[in-house]
Amino acid sequence: MERLVDVLDSRGAVIHTYPITLGQPGDEVDDAAYEAKALEAAAHGRLVSDAELGSLSARIHIGRGGQMAPYGDDVAGDSETKSGLEQSVRERAYFLWEQDGRPVGRAEEYWHRALEQHLRERAHVLWMQDGRPEGRADEYWQRIRDFEAQ
Repeated sequence: MERLVDVLDSRGAVIHTYPITLGQPGDEVDDAAYEAKALEAAAHGRLVSDAELGSLSARIHIGRGGQMAPYGDDVAGDSETKSGLEQSVRERAYFLWEQDGRPVGRAEEYWHRALEQHLRERAHVLWMQDGRPEGRADEYWQRIRDFEAQ
């Protein structure tokens, strides 16, 4: 199910609204999971400097008159949605494929390489956001893998 989630700065101002999709139709997913996904997207989307990441908060979007759509900045609205992830991975896979001389018949290999690179970057951003805790890098990698599997 898709819900809009606002990401707020330390003053409580909305800096971006993400459309977040979690679970399958009929699944019950609590608001906290949507909010966590939006904060993860904001960290990866580099909405603020690394030093400011800890000051961000999220809330389920409060309706306003007019069309329900992302607003507030020029960050692509689907930057961390499933379609945004697929587009990002597709572009990276194509870049890697071109970089290697466009070998024939290895599209799936490049897709998986690009996906892993993308997820590792997201895990790194979260690790940095939490203050770079020593010896816990694998925990962030596993967290990202589990979250993407949802």
